[in-house]
Amino acid sequence: MDLELRDKVAVVTGGTWGIGLATARLLLQEGVFVAICGRNEARLAAAQSSLLGNENPIRLMAVRCDVLNKDEVDAFASAVERWSGRCDILINNAGQARMSTFSDTTEDAWREELELKFFSQIYPIRAFRPLLDKSDAASILAVNSLLAYQPEPYMVATAAARAGAQNLLKSLAREFAPRIRVNSVMLGLIDSGQWERRFAAREDRSQSRDDWYSQIARARQIPMGRLGKPEEVARAIAFLSSPAAAFITGAQLEISGGTSRHI
Repeated sequence: MDLELRDKVAVVTGGTWGIGLATARLLLQEGVFVAICGRNEARLAAAQSSLLGNENPIRLMAVRCDVLNKDEVDAFASAVERWSGRCDILINNAGQARMSTFSDTTEDAWREELELKFFSQIYPIRAFRPLLDKSDAASILAVNSLLAYQPEPYMVATAAARAGAQNLLKSLAREFAPRIRVNSVMLGLIDSGQWERRFAAREDRSQSRDDWYSQIARARQIPMGRLGKPEEVARAIAFLSSPAAAFITGAQLEISGGTSRHI
């Protein structure tokens, strides 16, 4: 199926590793002009080198940017405007999880978590909206978590913040229609950078990677028996962001291997 993505312009925040990197790579393969950002200079350079491969360098832009710094996000949007003149697709992917209960989450930690989950959406959307308005196929895609609907007691702050961000995105889908579509992917456990770090810090050093991940899948009762792959999420993101999904807005696509228990 032709997703009609060729020569579209996409911005991917948190595009230097995991889901963001996989998404940028897939979009480049679809003929998209892709701008990625990340906070870490070394990781950004590595991602840029990895993505280029046989691709035309003119199709990729990589900018160091902290999505919680409004000035840096505005500068990123200005750089994209000079580079392409427009933005058709904004993929808000930056973010991470905080493992804590209500009892051990400090007030500062609550503020940090709420700021991350909300302003990693708010700043990019505000900065890129004028460019999205120039597109005839504008789309915002947020990478969110199943925790927004199905909270876990050991991730109380992250779950609460993600639920609030999802409410915001649903509101924006109505406010921005029909000019800009707004959708989300709701993730379960995906084998990306966070899980790589947890594997590296595992207690049983003799445990192989496959055994460790299989144990996690069993413990979390994932019906598919494994964690998801970043590439699997990237395919869903590409579809929802594309003109092929032109009548889809305000939607949430679950990618969890069947983990959810809600209807």
